[in-house]
Amino acid sequence: MGALDGLLVVALEQAVAAPLCTAKLADAGARVIKIERAEGDFARGYDAAVKGQASYFVWLNRGKESLTLDIKNPDDKALLDRLIAKADVFVQNLAPGATTRAGTGAEELRKRHPSLITVDISGYGEDGPLSEMKAYDLLVQAESGLCSVTGTAEGMARVGVSVGDIGAGMNAYAAVLEALIKRGITGKGSAIKVSLFDGLADWMNVPYLQYAYGGTAPARIGLGHATIQPYGAYACADGQVMLAIQNEREWARLCAEVLGQPALTTDPRFSTNVARCANRPALSAAIEAVFKALPRANVVEKLKAAKIAFASVNSVADLVGHPALRLVPVETPEGSVEIVAPAAIVDGMTPGLKPVPAIGQHSEAIRKEFAA
Repeated sequence: MGALDGLLVVALEQAVAAPLCTAKLADAGARVIKIERAEGDFARGYDAAVKGQASYFVWLNRGKESLTLDIKNPDDKALLDRLIAKADVFVQNLAPGATTRAGTGAEELRKRHPSLITVDISGYGEDGPLSEMKAYDLLVQAESGLCSVTGTAEGMARVGVSVGDIGAGMNAYAAVLEALIKRGITGKGSAIKVSLFDGLADWMNVPYLQYAYGGTAPARIGLGHATIQPYGAYACADGQVMLAIQNEREWARLCAEVLGQPALTTDPRFSTNVARCANRPALSAAIEAVFKALPRANVVEKLKAAKIAFASVNSVADLVGHPALRLVPVETPEGSVEIVAPAAIVDGMTPGLKPVPAIGQHSEAIRKEFAA
């Protein structure tokens, strides 16, 4: 039994952010009816990597029913209205103003259905000077300043997954759960608004605070940490190892037990974290002078023995075979595939995932169920 069994979620959604929110709701047991155009959510065409299907779509649309509607058609619009009247949650991430023009804006819906929880996901919010800007993940990464702190000294980079969309979807999911708790107490729904920009700006709080109050933005340093050292990737004789020092006790153990140079702890260049950050090139040289003379396996054994946190610098291919990776099967229109399991394990169990729908797979049944 899922925590949200019996709840109905209607989603006028596309791409990533809103589908991630509703996928999480579906995983928790909610019935999610996904409204698609006749040609389907455009994310269905992002790639064809998964048995001819898009990887994003397979990931984010398990457990949903697909209903194709043309909301400009009066009969289809009436069906959408009937669905929303029965819904507990209505989620949308269409262009700003689209749902208001269609008569399904949050303000109007909340007047008609006081217990309804509405979720509007946008790029830059529905008000303000950027409300009409088109917003896709990489654009918002750039606009929020995230790209400026990502990459190497030679150039900026995007974060390698769609963190703006993913963050917005998770923020929306958390807000829906809070709104459901509130509704259970008050009987009233909530109007939730989430933007990609707000989510990334929130995650940029440390760089923001460092610049706003310290006058300096963190530097881009590739596989390293801007404000903690040593924390990053270091070369061995046959590869790299990532290590992380979080306090002076660990720094002393690294110097004495791994590097064999306890005197480094009192070297003025390295005696505090602030000093180590200021002398990063010299610090890296001191560490790699030892690591480069040893095979990576030997360095790892020394780090384990000294109880120093470390990690492998893995590729996606390494992830596929990783011993900690949890996978779950999901049925798709083109057959069963395995995807990475949802992160939360509840009462010792990972929830089983319901199938990914074909375009309009459930249209006929839903039209009959919600007929006028």
